[in-house]
Amino acid sequence: MQLTGSEIVIECLKEQGVDTVFGYPGGAILNIYDALYQYKDEIHHVLTSHEQGASHAADGYARATGKVGVCLATSGPGATNLVTGIATAYMDSVPLVAITANVGRPLLGKDSFQEVDIAGIVMPVTKHSYIVKDVNVLADTLRKAFHIAKSGRPGPVLVDITKDVTGAKAEYTAKSPEPVARFADYTENDLDRAVQMIQGSVRPFIFAGGGVTISGAQEELIQLAHTIQAPVCDSLMGKGAFPGTEEFYTGMLGMHGTKASNLGVTESDLLIVVGSRLSDRVTGNAKNFAKNAKILQLDIDRAEVNKNVVVDASVIGDVKETLKALNARLQPQEHGEWLQRVKALQEKYPLHYDETQITGPYVIEKLYELTGGEAVITTDVGQHQMWAAQFYKYPKPRRFLTSGGLGTMGYGLGAAIGAKLGMPEKTVVNIAGDGCFRMNMNELATAVRCNIPLVELVLNNHVLGMVRQWQTLFYKERYSHTVLRDSVDFVKVAEAMGADGIRITKKEEVVPALEKALKNPRPIVVDCCIDSDLKVFPMVPAGANIEDAFEEEDL
Repeated sequence: MQLTGSEIVIECLKEQGVDTVFGYPGGAILNIYDALYQYKDEIHHVLTSHEQGASHAADGYARATGKVGVCLATSGPGATNLVTGIATAYMDSVPLVAITANVGRPLLGKDSFQEVDIAGIVMPVTKHSYIVKDVNVLADTLRKAFHIAKSGRPGPVLVDITKDVTGAKAEYTAKSPEPVARFADYTENDLDRAVQMIQGSVRPFIFAGGGVTISGAQEELIQLAHTIQAPVCDSLMGKGAFPGTEEFYTGMLGMHGTKASNLGVTESDLLIVVGSRLSDRVTGNAKNFAKNAKILQLDIDRAEVNKNVVVDASVIGDVKETLKALNARLQPQEHGEWLQRVKALQEKYPLHYDETQITGPYVIEKLYELTGGEAVITTDVGQHQMWAAQFYKYPKPRRFLTSGGLGTMGYGLGAAIGAKLGMPEKTVVNIAGDGCFRMNMNELATAVRCNIPLVELVLNNHVLGMVRQWQTLFYKERYSHTVLRDSVDFVKVAEAMGADGIRITKKEEVVPALEKALKNPRPIVVDCCIDSDLKVFPMVPAGANIEDAFEEEDL
């Protein structure tokens, strides 16, 4: 049948099972928005307050559900406002399709009003980017975009469509989405080598990254840990990949990881890296990382092997399939003495905090207790993010949504909107710092307008906390432009946007305030005032060895 390009866009979204999109209209994309009006009973469009909010919402939707997130924007500044969200998704391997419209073909390359080469701009931060100038290839291009976004190592794809293409007509025939096969590129020799290394280990340690969550390999990872009797640590992106309540779990690894994880990995004789790219925040000084261990890396992306850390062996493929193959070959092992050693490290170096005042860790511990670990937690970036990783136990994957690779301040509220729409039955809490909340607080209006009940928990220390921590420790307390003490009242801001607000200033107010917020049927901001000089510990200085992690008392 003959359809306009805009109608083809909507039909292709329906083909892919898309029922929710996030965006902001403008001149170049008006035809697509006119088609959305006709399909409003089939595609739910969420009008965000800013295009960056749309990209973060699509990202949060994708992380929470495992589906492809979709965002829309017009040409020029509308498209460029998506870039931070696209880069965020790219760094964390999130499947996302961004659809933008550009000026008509006759106006391309002429510095026309709101013209920008968005496909070129996002090239370094997408798996692929397209500009569609022919309506006859539009449907197949969109199908390719979705397939690329969710296949192999997932990531964002951008499709830019000229305005004349959105209005032109072409023949459209519906097609079912092409199945996405699980990728495997290992040999029998690779598996044999991996089994040999594991069976020969006396002090094995497993390090779980975001790839475990992406591939849905939690059960296989649990089986591996119990089969070989190995402790398990995780990355920021790996939270929930191995249950935070499990006996073998030792906490996060790296710059703000637990001492038990950092020292345990350093003492291990085999580190099994599952679905992690071994970023600098994990490894510290890469030359001395896991210096007593052989390293076995399981990853879907061959480019990540030997990129940051030289490894002894690798198995390339979807980690769910890889772990299945390994588990089928491995014999049960006993490492009681090693497990006791790691347990002793946990008992000697537990996570702790000042219990005499309101602190981020205290608030997050109480949030965990009140939600039973069942909430979906999104975060922004900074001290609150690290506390959320340290003190909330994640029993399942896709419960902790955060910007790991790019470290995007302002990510969390948009992501919370997307997560709540993707998982409406779940309690969704965004944990933010006051600096981050200021960046995209306008999305609170989106949550109110769209009747999206969520909790915005602001750990308000009136400073840029993580930057101030570095200034205290490494810059001789020169607090250059990190103090936010002004007259902004977050409770009044919440009320002005139509949400509810509550403030915490005393420790005894924490539990009642959180209970009220969690039961609230509307969006609510909890402004929790904490001290400006609270810090995240343990900490490994940038470039230092992970075993050199220090606590506040070490100073």
